[in-house]
Amino acid sequence: MTKLLSTSIAIFTSAVLICLYSPALASNQVPAPPQDHPIALVGGTIHPVSGPAIENGTILFDNGRIVAIGTNVTLPQGTEQIDITGKHVYPGIIAAHTTLGLAEIGAVRATNDVSEVGDITPNVRAEAAVNPDSELLPVTRANGVLLALSVPGGGLISGTSGLMMMDGWTWEDMTLKGPVAMHVWWPALRRSGFRAAADTRKPEEQRRDRDENIGKIRTAFREARAYMKAKEAESQNGVPYHDTDSRWEAMIPVLKREIPVIVHASEILEIQGAIDWAVDEGIRVILAGGRDAWRVTDLLKEHNIPVMISAVHLTPRRRDEDYDIPYTNPMKLYQAGIKICISGGEGESPAVSSYNARNLPYQAATAASYGLPKDEALKCVTLYPAEILGVADRVGSLEVGKDATLFISDGDPLEILTHVERAFIQGRDIQLKSKHTMLYEKYKVKYERQSVEQD
Repeated sequence: MTKLLSTSIAIFTSAVLICLYSPALASNQVPAPPQDHPIALVGGTIHPVSGPAIENGTILFDNGRIVAIGTNVTLPQGTEQIDITGKHVYPGIIAAHTTLGLAEIGAVRATNDVSEVGDITPNVRAEAAVNPDSELLPVTRANGVLLALSVPGGGLISGTSGLMMMDGWTWEDMTLKGPVAMHVWWPALRRSGFRAAADTRKPEEQRRDRDENIGKIRTAFREARAYMKAKEAESQNGVPYHDTDSRWEAMIPVLKREIPVIVHASEILEIQGAIDWAVDEGIRVILAGGRDAWRVTDLLKEHNIPVMISAVHLTPRRRDEDYDIPYTNPMKLYQAGIKICISGGEGESPAVSSYNARNLPYQAATAASYGLPKDEALKCVTLYPAEILGVADRVGSLEVGKDATLFISDGDPLEILTHVERAFIQGRDIQLKSKHTMLYEKYKVKYERQSVEQD
């Protein structure tokens, strides 16, 4: 009877939670229609990022692409002119590591679709699971973050990521590029953060588990390579047909170096082990996380490996480390000549990664405050992630021929007091309202009324 009562209470509680949270699970905003006429932003400061700023400039875009940039741009008939005097135009910020669209509310399991069951799931495609009605998308784009890499998690080989635009009816509408990369989570010798305290395994048990997991990754790549060779041989006479295996099919582009592997590793031993493995496999590799990357710059430079630096707003992981080690990591890698971007997200829970994507500009600002040149900090969240992810021909900077994915602000986007006033994704004039902006307007009115009453 007690067990039955407990079950009933649990079911009732779940139903209540779903009802309570259902308004938060879906944005009621209507995606913007395609651009149907030329638009010119006139009189502001244009920041191409790939070159010097253009004062009192004009940027013209049509059919979702940038047509012209400069101080003397001829506008075609029918152009909508938007006066942006005193304002600034920047390319859309790119969050290179998020779970946007995959994780909504940490406490509600039904809103989280980040991880699949199993250690080896290379056939998972994150972009196909993205929820276009996520309430976190309007929150994120309101701060100029217009593109985000949605990353699958869980296991050892978790699948491929997709670069998503922050507006669209369906995940197909939102996908700028997919798949972008295969994701491998390199086994750590020890856990970090709050999980470390709960890990009661002996050191030898931790080493055994790590080595076992590394063996699983190596085995998966070996089997995928054998599968690829068998498929290639099928065209020859007398070679039997092999059944399709979706797991190994998904890994063929990796083995052919058509897409890279983003290997997630933070501490020095993990990074060294992951790089040695990638070199042995002969695959293209990008390092994500990279908390200790500054300790192995020679190794990274030797193999020309770019680094997607995780959140800068971290605390040191060792008792003898300086407090600012996470803040100076980007500067040290930049000085060593390593291609970098600041991605955010790594080391956070899936839901927190979604929430904090909007704060990416301030991660770059902190890096700038601790030695990274200001222009480089801006590139670390615009042009450099575009280059690392293989989409620099379309986004990341303001250049003729690229997508008109940009925003207008009243100041420097790395400054917390700056407001993003308008944004376009492929020329589409998108809404910037969100729950945050509505709360701002609500309490602005409240305190204005209180001020009048007091007078």
